Amino acid sequence: MRLRNVKGSRETIADSDFVVKDEESMKGKWREKFGNDNPIHIEIGMGKGKFIIQLAKENPNINYVGVEKFSSVLVRAIEKQTEEQLPNLLFVRMEAEYIGNVFDKQEVDYIYLNFSDPWPKDRHAKRRLTSVQFLERYEGILAEDGGITFKTDNRPLFDFSLEQIDEAGWIKDNVTFDLHNSPYVEGNVMTEYEQKFSEMGNPICRVVFHPNKK
Repeated sequence: MRLRNVKGSRETIADSDFVVKDEESMKGKWREKFGNDNPIHIEIGMGKGKFIIQLAKENPNINYVGVEKFSSVLVRAIEKQTEEQLPNLLFVRMEAEYIGNVFDKQEVDYIYLNFSDPWPKDRHAKRRLTSVQFLERYEGILAEDGGITFKTDNRPLFDFSLEQIDEAGWIKDNVTFDLHNSPYVEGNVMTEYEQKFSEMGNPICRVVFHPNKK
């Protein structure tokens, strides 16, 4: 998917107090940054921020960090957060592969992966955010009772993800191939893509899973 460049986005990001610029220096210090000991939830590839902003509004006792690599969409999330001024929400502009440089061991309580880039070519499989390689990175930062929720409308990516979860030895808590017509839809917060794709009639796949800590 080609993203349209937004003029002035990098300047907006640089000037925003909601974007952490020295993210690697924050490793192990995120609760200090938020000024409390609340749980930390992160969304990797948050897009324009609809999902994470809604969660932050609904859960003031949870700290949220939105991770996004594209300036052109991150700037939209900044605009929304500038209006909302939520004290429990910060953003980081970075590549997901460096997540272990930004969060310390057991510092993150939960991870959300929503409508991630499918990287359809086989040679790019390691770049998929649900690959075994990325699951290893997540396990390095998740708390003992931490877990992940992954949603997508891309069935091949979802099938690949289920295989990778098994290969990594993680435990699936629940799986649905049609979230909006399942018991798991209660309390579901939709992303921009989820709303768009579900309105088109595309079934939304979702899996909730966690590392096997045995």
